[in-house]
Amino acid sequence: MTLIVFLVSLIGSMLIGLPICFALLFSGVGMMLYMNGFNSQILSQNLFSGADSFSMMAVPFFVLAGEFMNKGGITKRIVNAANALVGHVRGGLGYVSILAILLFASMVGSAVASTAALGAILIPMMVRAGYNRDKSTGLIAAGNILSPIMPPSVPMIVFGVQAGVSITKLFMTGIAPAVYLSVALCVIWFFVAKKGNLPTAPRQSKRAILKALLDGFWALILPLFILIGLRSGKFTPTEAGVICAVYALIVGTFVYRELKIKDYMECLVSAAKSSSVIMFLAAAAMVSSWLMTVGNIPSIVTGILAPFIAHPTILMLTIAFIVLLVGTSMDVTPTIMILTPVLLPAIKAAGIDPVYFGVVFIITTVFGLLTPPVGTVLNVACGAGKINMERMVKAVWPFLLAEIAILLLMIIFPAIVTVPSSWFIG
Repeated sequence: MTLIVFLVSLIGSMLIGLPICFALLFSGVGMMLYMNGFNSQILSQNLFSGADSFSMMAVPFFVLAGEFMNKGGITKRIVNAANALVGHVRGGLGYVSILAILLFASMVGSAVASTAALGAILIPMMVRAGYNRDKSTGLIAAGNILSPIMPPSVPMIVFGVQAGVSITKLFMTGIAPAVYLSVALCVIWFFVAKKGNLPTAPRQSKRAILKALLDGFWALILPLFILIGLRSGKFTPTEAGVICAVYALIVGTFVYRELKIKDYMECLVSAAKSSSVIMFLAAAAMVSSWLMTVGNIPSIVTGILAPFIAHPTILMLTIAFIVLLVGTSMDVTPTIMILTPVLLPAIKAAGIDPVYFGVVFIITTVFGLLTPPVGTVLNVACGAGKINMERMVKAVWPFLLAEIAILLLMIIFPAIVTVPSSWFIG
């Protein structure tokens, strides 16, 4: 009955239009009242403890780093360097987009921020080159879900805090899946380019390639610097966020000289707004998480999933299906915060590595960014590509299906995730 009260109060709150953070609070209060244990002090204590986390401090710094990168010209130089390397092949701007997204993802960790920043640059560039607007926008949308998978990743930080799992290990384990998904997008784009007979750009000279790489040098070394620092243990994910933000500030201001002092306040305000949403969600989710534990909901869900616990692959497939359904109507952060404490006991009972589960779970969750009606990335891409949602959904489906196929392979053959992870973690 406790599970029913939680679900009815949460879903009912969302249906009447309450923001998800308030819906989480309302469901927590509903469970308190049902269990005859309403206590405003406990409510406020859990609210504070939800946001009071050293690891969660990384979120605002990575968000701020993204703002500095966009204003400081770092994003533009990543695109230029990618274009110099692969822009000359048929449909080359598509491969440029995938490479640029992968590089940008390794510095920002937010799919929405990445879609807004790169979509505004790449989609008009592709359209001007004679590419189909819908297919170009679909590729940009599908590619930008790499941002929450390639380290640093905001959803991985959220999951790590919720599950008590090493965030550094999650970061390192996310590298191989991000590469697999990039390859899948390249394969689908190859057929799109071949079928559409997309134009080719002239091959750039070695001098032009070298110039683009040198111009983007300070932008391109940051991902490598962050990954080496995390793998060697020289700094924590939170410290990496600080380093990333300060580095972007210095390079944008003093090296590229595109980030002006008057832009600082705009970047700070924008980052504060984005971060406050995530932090308030974390605070509200802590209330629901604590009450779910008190109400024994994780044990109830483990009991429901008990028939699959002896078969880890079937359990993972079942969870992936559930998460995909939830993702159609709920954003990434609340999905992670609500489902992590509920599903983790079943995962541990099945003997599944929580780090491996966390990465697969996050990948499954971020697919919700590409599915209506919520589909945050879809909405941002629609604005960047100047197309409506119906055209957007049709354009993104081939890429999304390829990404789901990679997800299924990672569930059926866990070694393709765990073996590279063991090397990256060291």
